[in-house]
Amino acid sequence: MNSDQTTQAIGRGQRLSQAAGRARGTTLWSLGALAIAALIVAPILAVGWMALDPRENVWPHLIATTLPRYLVNTAVLTLGVGALASAVGAGAAWLVVMYRFPGHRLLEWLLLLPLAIPAYVGAYALTDFLDYSGPVQVALREAFGWASARDYWFPEIRSREAAVVVLAAALYPYIYLITRAALREQSGASYEVARALGTGPFRLFWRVGLPLARPAIAAGAAIAMMETVADYGVVDHFGVQTLTTGIFATWLSGGNAGGAAQIALVILGIVFALFALEKASRRKVRYFQTARQSRPVLPQQLRGPAAWGAALLCAVPVAMGFVLPVAVMGAHAAANPEAWFGRGLGLALWHTLFTGGMAALITVSLALFMVYGVRLSGRRLPRLVLPLTTLGYAAPGAVLAVGILIPLAGVDHALADTILALTGHDPGLLLTGSAAAIILAYVVRFFAIAQGASDAAFGRVPPSLPMAARSLGRTPGGVLRVLYLPLMRGSVASALLLVFVDCVKELPATLLLRPFNFETLATRTQEKASLENLGDASPAALLVSAVGLVAVAILARANLGRRG
Repeated sequence: MNSDQTTQAIGRGQRLSQAAGRARGTTLWSLGALAIAALIVAPILAVGWMALDPRENVWPHLIATTLPRYLVNTAVLTLGVGALASAVGAGAAWLVVMYRFPGHRLLEWLLLLPLAIPAYVGAYALTDFLDYSGPVQVALREAFGWASARDYWFPEIRSREAAVVVLAAALYPYIYLITRAALREQSGASYEVARALGTGPFRLFWRVGLPLARPAIAAGAAIAMMETVADYGVVDHFGVQTLTTGIFATWLSGGNAGGAAQIALVILGIVFALFALEKASRRKVRYFQTARQSRPVLPQQLRGPAAWGAALLCAVPVAMGFVLPVAVMGAHAAANPEAWFGRGLGLALWHTLFTGGMAALITVSLALFMVYGVRLSGRRLPRLVLPLTTLGYAAPGAVLAVGILIPLAGVDHALADTILALTGHDPGLLLTGSAAAIILAYVVRFFAIAQGASDAAFGRVPPSLPMAARSLGRTPGGVLRVLYLPLMRGSVASALLLVFVDCVKELPATLLLRPFNFETLATRTQEKASLENLGDASPAALLVSAVGLVAVAILARANLGRRG
């Protein structure tokens, strides 16, 4: 073999070695992505396993006693909130897109503010405002000379109907945001033709706007209904027994983890049914623009009573979902300034920042790794598994707590026994005895947010850039570090903030998974409010709401960017 042939053989060998190295690297990223997917899906599978093979089968007892009541209350709440939130959200979106009236520009963004207020804070505020000792009933008694509750009738505040109102006031922004975007994307020609044919404002909404926006309304309503099924703080405060409160009662009071898993499985079934209904409602509904440059919707100017009526209709949900909770909690905080220095508030704030910050960092890091690994592999299995990781967001926090704590406790005891056998030192419960279980629940619950943001951010990077970097010898990790992350910095920061905000507001999973004497702002708010001590609950509630405003600011900024 001459020297040229030797050089060519060496070159081929080097290229084959490099190709093999790239294949091994891609395989490692793919395996890592599958491992992350398994971590996210495992708690949901654990719930199914425990429910189908419990140590003590309580199905007959549940069916004969409490399960029908849990199901009826959950169904009434879910349907009621879905209907009321859809009417408020879709109606407000129609008004701000189709008409101009006093304050419409301000109200367009104020309608998003209830997203910053956890629903349980709204429940505490409404009860304090309207209860027998609240300012409304006190003023009525003073004005009419009534001496006691026997002298007049007033609606029951701690009721299922009040829970529907509170949850709808907190959740309608999901429908409003999606419907507003859908209405803006439609061509104005449809409305112009309908008006030319003599269609009035109400019929224009009912016959043209509503059918065109129905897929968006259905998507938003599905989110609101799933959040209703997952709620614990509102229904617990109002004394409404639902499937979620049933998990707490069966597990904590009855000591039956298998029974809690069986109730959790029912909740998962309802959530997946809502998913299926939402998809079925949109299956045959397709609308297309007939022109590349369609005319935008031209808002109509309202005048006189109609203008002020539209402004009032948009202001009412803002007042119920944001102004009232902030005003009530702010009044209590102002009347009890010493509560800001109350024992345990600083520690609860630290626990909230630590668990939320760690969960956000881990969640976004895992999401980036997984999405990048799936994109690198190009194989079918990782792409099929990727959508499954969004199931955690659909699963309520109480359900995930059941699927996490029981298996994790087994691992924790095995780990402690192993360390004790090897070292003679008992380390205690390292996982369930610390904040690790809470962080894991947050990661699973909100992984879909980080995954969606990461996938969208990767998709905005031109494929030619990573190809050029790889041709210059960069490893997959090097391409991610040097190329992708700098270009995706804004999206990654937004994902971190959004996940952090949702972690701060999460209540059911935190209540079930927290170690002894471990408080966050959410659990402190719930604990103090359950004792009717809103003076001490108000600082924590206001801090949680202030963090929620960050999410609203991000949403507003993103929507402004799309508009521009």
